[in-house]
Amino acid sequence: MTLYVAALLIGVIAGLRTMTALAAVSWAARLGALGVGGTWLAFLGYKYTPWILTAAALAELVTDQLPATPSRTVPVQFGARILTGALSGAAVGTTAGSWPIGAAVGAVGAIMGTLGGAALRSRGASAFHKDRPAALLEDVVAIGGASAIVSLLG
Repeated sequence: MTLYVAALLIGVIAGLRTMTALAAVSWAARLGALGVGGTWLAFLGYKYTPWILTAAALAELVTDQLPATPSRTVPVQFGARILTGALSGAAVGTTAGSWPIGAAVGAVGAIMGTLGGAALRSRGASAFHKDRPAALLEDVVAIGGASAIVSLLG
């Protein structure tokens, strides 16, 4: 798997769950799987950053289940997913030698993940006659996918 494919896929994960991709990339940076030290992305590998981002990702998993949570396709939610997809992709792209390409590819992946994830979750909710099983399945895909992507980076 090339690093730019990894940047695209981590962007897709950001489209599914905004903070999961960023938390996974931060852990990869902290554990030395991503060479972001000495770059503007070095903060991802700082001592407390992965813990803070993991807490945010866990909070997102809870709030996603709440009925008042807005759709991922509203501008603020969509923009946050594109931003974290780009940031996560940039971290992967830095290892490949070009953070701007990684950021662009990560942003494209986030758009794909946001729109595709919304469509698939809607279909899943229809099939299950409830949203929660579809949401939990999406959580498993996001966490498992993020873990698989960063493990392949190391």
